[in-house]
Amino acid sequence: MGEPAKTVVFEIERRDRPEEDSYWEKFELPYRMNMNVISALMEVRRNPINIDGERTTPVSWDMNCLEEVCGACSMVINGKARQACTALVDQLEQPIRLQPMKSFPVVRDLVIDRSSMFDTLKKLKAWIPIDGTHDLGEGPRMPERKRQWAYELSKCMTCGVCLEVCPNVNDKTDYIGAAPISQVRLMNAHPTGAMNRDERLNLLMGPGGIQECGMAQNCVESCPKGIPLTTSISSMNRDTTIQMFRNFFGSDRMVD
Repeated sequence: MGEPAKTVVFEIERRDRPEEDSYWEKFELPYRMNMNVISALMEVRRNPINIDGERTTPVSWDMNCLEEVCGACSMVINGKARQACTALVDQLEQPIRLQPMKSFPVVRDLVIDRSSMFDTLKKLKAWIPIDGTHDLGEGPRMPERKRQWAYELSKCMTCGVCLEVCPNVNDKTDYIGAAPISQVRLMNAHPTGAMNRDERLNLLMGPGGIQECGMAQNCVESCPKGIPLTTSISSMNRDTTIQMFRNFFGSDRMVD
Protein backbone atom coordinates (compact mmCIF):
# COMPACT_ATOMS: atom_id res chain seq x y z
CA MET A 1 0.00 0.00 0.00
CA GLY A 2 1.21 3.48 -0.86
CA GLU A 3 1.42 6.38 1.50
CA PRO A 4 -1.82 8.32 2.11
CA ALA A 5 -2.22 11.41 -0.03
CA LYS A 6 -0.96 14.58 1.61
CA THR A 7 -3.43 17.35 2.25
CA VAL A 8 -3.20 21.04 3.17
CA VAL A 9 -5.53 22.66 5.69
CA PHE A 10 -6.51 26.32 5.39
CA GLU A 11 -8.31 28.40 8.00
CA ILE A 12 -9.82 31.47 6.32
CA GLU A 13 -11.35 34.46 8.05
CA ARG A 14 -14.46 35.28 6.07
CA ARG A 15 -16.98 38.11 5.95
CA ASP A 16 -20.01 38.16 3.68
CA ARG A 17 -20.60 41.93 3.83
CA PRO A 18 -18.61 44.88 5.21
CA GLU A 19 -21.15 45.56 7.96
CA GLU A 20 -21.34 41.93 9.14
CA ASP A 21 -19.15 40.11 11.66
CA SER A 22 -16.37 37.87 10.43
CA TYR A 23 -16.24 34.10 10.93
CA TRP A 24 -13.72 31.33 10.31
CA GLU A 25 -14.06 28.47 7.87
CA LYS A 26 -11.71 25.52 7.27
CA PHE A 27 -10.84 23.85 3.98
CA GLU A 28 -8.76 20.74 3.31
CA LEU A 29 -7.16 20.45 -0.12
CA PRO A 30 -5.02 17.83 -1.86
CA TYR A 31 -1.35 18.80 -1.76
CA ARG A 32 0.40 19.63 -5.02
CA MET A 33 4.09 20.34 -5.55
CA ASN A 34 4.96 24.06 -5.84
CA MET A 35 1.50 24.98 -4.56
CA ASN A 36 1.10 28.59 -3.43
CA VAL A 37 -1.70 30.32 -1.55
CA ILE A 38 -3.27 31.67 -4.74
CA SER A 39 -3.48 28.24 -6.37
CA ALA A 40 -5.07 26.91 -3.17
CA LEU A 41 -7.67 29.69 -3.21
CA MET A 42 -8.39 28.88 -6.86
CA GLU A 43 -9.07 25.28 -5.86
CA VAL A 44 -11.44 26.42 -3.10
CA ARG A 45 -13.25 28.62 -5.62
CA ARG A 46 -13.55 25.72 -8.06
CA ASN A 47 -14.92 23.37 -5.41
CA PRO A 48 -16.18 25.36 -2.38
CA ILE A 49 -16.68 22.54 0.11
CA ASN A 50 -15.39 23.09 3.64
CA ILE A 51 -13.62 20.59 5.88
CA ASP A 52 -16.98 19.35 7.24
CA GLY A 53 -18.09 18.39 3.74
CA GLU A 54 -20.58 21.26 3.51
CA ARG A 55 -20.94 23.28 0.31
CA THR A 56 -20.29 26.96 0.97
CA THR A 57 -19.78 30.15 -0.99
CA PRO A 58 -16.52 30.60 -2.94
CA VAL A 59 -13.88 32.62 -1.07
CA SER A 60 -13.29 36.13 -2.46
CA TRP A 61 -9.80 37.58 -2.81
CA ASP A 62 -7.89 39.94 -5.10
CA MET A 63 -5.17 39.03 -7.58
CA ASN A 64 -3.77 40.25 -10.86
CA CYS A 65 -0.16 39.77 -11.98
CA LEU A 66 0.67 36.60 -9.98
CA GLU A 67 4.35 37.62 -9.90
CA GLU A 68 4.58 40.10 -6.98
CA VAL A 69 4.33 43.24 -9.09
CA CYS A 70 0.75 44.52 -8.73
CA GLY A 71 0.33 44.24 -4.94
CA ALA A 72 -3.33 43.20 -5.28
CA CYS A 73 -3.09 39.89 -3.39
CA SER A 74 -1.90 41.39 -0.10
CA MET A 75 -3.28 39.51 2.91
CA VAL A 76 -2.21 38.29 6.34
CA ILE A 77 -0.80 34.75 6.09
CA ASN A 78 -0.05 33.00 9.37
CA GLY A 79 0.02 36.38 11.10
CA LYS A 80 2.33 38.07 8.58
CA ALA A 81 1.21 40.61 5.97
CA ARG A 82 2.58 39.56 2.59
CA GLN A 83 1.73 38.66 -1.01
CA ALA A 84 -0.25 35.47 -1.52
CA CYS A 85 1.27 34.78 -4.94
CA THR A 86 4.76 34.25 -3.50
CA ALA A 87 3.63 32.40 -0.35
CA LEU A 88 4.56 28.77 -1.00
CA VAL A 89 2.64 26.12 0.92
CA ASP A 90 5.83 24.10 1.58
CA GLN A 91 7.25 27.04 3.52
CA LEU A 92 4.17 27.64 5.69
CA GLU A 93 3.15 26.03 8.95
CA GLN A 94 -0.22 24.30 8.92
CA PRO A 95 -3.02 25.02 9.35
CA ILE A 96 -2.41 28.00 7.07
CA ARG A 97 -4.43 30.94 8.40
CA LEU A 98 -5.55 33.59 5.91
CA GLN A 99 -6.94 36.96 7.03
CA PRO A 100 -7.62 40.29 5.33
CA MET A 101 -5.36 43.19 6.24
CA LYS A 102 -7.00 45.26 8.95
CA SER A 103 -5.58 48.68 8.01
CA PHE A 104 -8.08 48.91 5.17
CA PRO A 105 -11.85 48.43 4.95
CA VAL A 106 -12.83 44.81 4.29
CA VAL A 107 -15.14 44.43 1.30
CA ARG A 108 -15.69 40.66 1.47
CA ASP A 109 -13.60 37.78 2.83
CA LEU A 110 -9.97 38.59 1.91
CA VAL A 111 -10.81 41.52 -0.38
CA ILE A 112 -9.86 44.94 0.99
CA ASP A 113 -10.34 48.48 -0.30
CA ARG A 114 -6.95 50.18 -0.76
CA SER A 115 -8.47 53.40 -2.13
CA SER A 116 -7.07 55.40 0.79
CA MET A 117 -3.51 54.76 -0.44
CA PHE A 118 -4.29 56.01 -3.92
CA ASP A 119 -6.18 58.99 -2.50
CA THR A 120 -3.08 59.87 -0.46
CA LEU A 121 -0.90 59.75 -3.58
CA LYS A 122 -3.35 62.13 -5.27
CA LYS A 123 -3.28 64.44 -2.24
CA LEU A 124 0.53 64.52 -2.28
CA LYS A 125 0.60 65.07 -6.07
CA ALA A 126 2.81 62.01 -6.50
CA TRP A 127 3.13 62.32 -10.27
CA ILE A 128 5.24 64.24 -12.76
CA PRO A 129 3.12 67.02 -14.35
CA ILE A 130 3.76 67.65 -18.04
CA ASP A 131 1.98 69.56 -20.76
CA GLY A 132 0.81 66.93 -23.23
CA THR A 133 -0.42 69.35 -25.88
CA HIS A 134 2.72 68.99 -27.98
CA ASP A 135 5.84 66.83 -28.30
CA LEU A 136 8.32 67.84 -25.62
CA GLY A 137 11.10 65.64 -26.93
CA GLU A 138 13.36 63.68 -24.61
CA GLY A 139 13.07 64.44 -20.92
CA PRO A 140 15.94 65.58 -18.73
CA ARG A 141 18.48 62.93 -17.82
CA MET A 142 19.10 61.90 -14.21
CA PRO A 143 22.63 61.35 -12.95
CA GLU A 144 23.30 57.61 -12.86
CA ARG A 145 23.93 57.57 -9.12
CA LYS A 146 20.58 59.19 -8.41
CA ARG A 147 18.81 57.04 -10.98
CA GLN A 148 19.94 53.85 -9.25
CA TRP A 149 18.39 54.63 -5.86
CA ALA A 150 15.35 56.29 -7.45
CA TYR A 151 14.67 53.07 -9.36
CA GLU A 152 14.52 51.17 -6.08
CA LEU A 153 11.79 53.55 -4.84
CA SER A 154 9.85 53.10 -8.08
CA LYS A 155 9.32 49.40 -7.29
CA CYS A 156 6.52 50.30 -4.84
CA MET A 157 3.37 48.25 -5.64
CA THR A 158 1.05 50.23 -3.34
CA CYS A 159 0.36 46.84 -1.76
CA GLY A 160 -0.32 48.30 1.69
CA VAL A 161 1.87 45.89 3.66
CA CYS A 162 3.91 48.74 5.17
CA LEU A 163 0.70 50.32 6.48
CA GLU A 164 -0.56 47.03 7.88
CA VAL A 165 2.57 46.47 10.00
CA CYS A 166 2.99 50.09 11.16
CA PRO A 167 1.87 50.69 14.78
CA ASN A 168 1.19 54.34 13.95
CA VAL A 169 -1.42 53.46 11.32
CA ASN A 170 -4.59 52.88 13.32
CA ASP A 171 -8.08 54.25 13.90
CA LYS A 172 -6.74 56.93 16.26
CA THR A 173 -4.48 58.63 13.73
CA ASP A 174 -4.58 59.81 10.12
CA TYR A 175 -0.94 58.84 9.48
CA ILE A 176 -0.44 58.21 5.76
CA GLY A 177 2.29 55.59 6.17
CA ALA A 178 5.71 54.95 4.68
CA ALA A 179 4.87 54.23 1.03
CA PRO A 180 3.43 57.67 0.16
CA ILE A 181 6.32 59.41 1.93
CA SER A 182 8.79 57.40 -0.14
CA GLN A 183 6.90 58.32 -3.32
CA VAL A 184 7.26 62.03 -2.49
CA ARG A 185 11.02 61.47 -2.30
CA LEU A 186 10.92 59.72 -5.70
CA MET A 187 8.91 62.48 -7.40
CA ASN A 188 11.04 65.24 -5.89
CA ALA A 189 14.19 63.50 -7.16
CA HIS A 190 13.01 63.69 -10.77
CA PRO A 191 14.38 66.76 -12.62
CA THR A 192 10.89 67.72 -13.82
CA GLY A 193 9.10 66.63 -10.67
CA ALA A 194 11.39 68.88 -8.62
CA MET A 195 9.42 71.89 -9.91
CA ASN A 196 6.61 70.91 -7.50
CA ARG A 197 8.96 69.95 -4.69
CA ASP A 198 7.91 72.66 -2.23
CA GLU A 199 4.22 71.91 -2.72
CA ARG A 200 4.69 68.21 -1.99
CA LEU A 201 6.79 68.89 1.10
CA ASN A 202 4.20 71.31 2.47
CA LEU A 203 1.50 68.69 1.96
CA LEU A 204 3.73 66.12 3.66
CA MET A 205 3.87 68.37 6.72
CA GLY A 206 0.07 68.51 6.94
CA PRO A 207 -2.28 66.44 9.13
CA GLY A 208 -1.33 62.75 9.20
CA GLY A 209 1.99 63.55 7.57
CA ILE A 210 5.57 62.65 8.27
CA GLN A 211 5.49 63.98 11.83
CA GLU A 212 3.28 61.02 12.80
CA CYS A 213 6.03 58.47 12.06
CA GLY A 214 7.44 56.80 15.17
CA MET A 215 10.31 55.06 13.30
CA ALA A 216 9.28 51.58 14.43
CA GLN A 217 10.97 50.34 11.21
CA ASN A 218 8.40 47.55 10.74
CA CYS A 219 7.77 48.92 7.23
CA VAL A 220 11.28 48.38 5.92
CA GLU A 221 11.41 44.90 7.49
CA SER A 222 8.15 43.83 5.82
CA CYS A 223 8.29 45.53 2.39
CA PRO A 224 8.00 42.76 -0.26
CA LYS A 225 10.20 44.74 -2.67
CA GLY A 226 12.93 45.61 -0.18
CA ILE A 227 12.44 49.36 -0.62
CA PRO A 228 14.57 51.44 1.82
CA LEU A 229 11.51 53.08 3.36
CA THR A 230 13.18 54.32 6.54
CA THR A 231 15.90 55.96 4.45
CA SER A 232 13.18 57.78 2.51
CA ILE A 233 11.47 58.86 5.73
CA SER A 234 14.76 60.19 7.13
CA SER A 235 15.45 62.04 3.90
CA MET A 236 11.98 63.58 3.88
CA ASN A 237 12.34 64.53 7.56
CA ARG A 238 15.38 66.55 6.59
CA ASP A 239 13.70 68.12 3.56
CA THR A 240 10.52 69.05 5.43
CA THR A 241 12.58 70.63 8.21
CA ILE A 242 14.40 72.76 5.65
CA GLN A 243 11.09 73.56 3.97
CA MET A 244 9.65 74.69 7.32
CA PHE A 245 12.46 77.22 7.70
CA ARG A 246 12.09 78.29 4.08
CA ASN A 247 8.41 78.96 4.74
CA PHE A 248 9.19 80.89 7.91
CA PHE A 249 12.05 83.04 6.64
CA GLY A 250 11.07 83.16 2.97
CA SER A 251 12.48 80.88 0.30
CA ASP A 252 14.42 83.73 -1.32
CA ARG A 253 16.51 84.04 1.84
CA MET A 254 17.22 80.33 2.27
CA VAL A 255 19.73 78.19 0.39
CA ASP A 256 19.61 74.37 0.61
